[in-house]
Amino acid sequence: MPASYSYDLRRKVIEAIDDGMGKTEASKSFRISRNTINLWFQRREETGDYRASDGYQRGYGAKIPNLEEFKEFTRKHGTQTQKEMAQAWQGEISDKTIGKALKKIGFTRKKNLRVSRKG
Repeated sequence: MPASYSYDLRRKVIEAIDDGMGKTEASKSFRISRNTINLWFQRREETGDYRASDGYQRGYGAKIPNLEEFKEFTRKHGTQTQKEMAQAWQGEISDKTIGKALKKIGFTRKKNLRVSRKG
């Protein structure tokens, strides 16, 4: 995601337009699209300021937010398949989500078949 324009640049552009410079002229001199300037003015009308928005969530919300609780669940139901674990989970959840969570906590059923030759 590209970085937003700095508040200082936004302030300079808005002040230049408020002092009488045209939006098209400001967009050419500051090398900003006119649509961006229009969006800044729209934001100023709606909120009273033209700061960039922040604090929004990136990505999707986790279906299993508490991994410690999921680890305890895995200790009890670790011998079951992912589909059976999904049915045993307290909420509605898919077996693929169970698989992602198992990968996140590092749970595996693989056996180490290599013989170590130490010593």
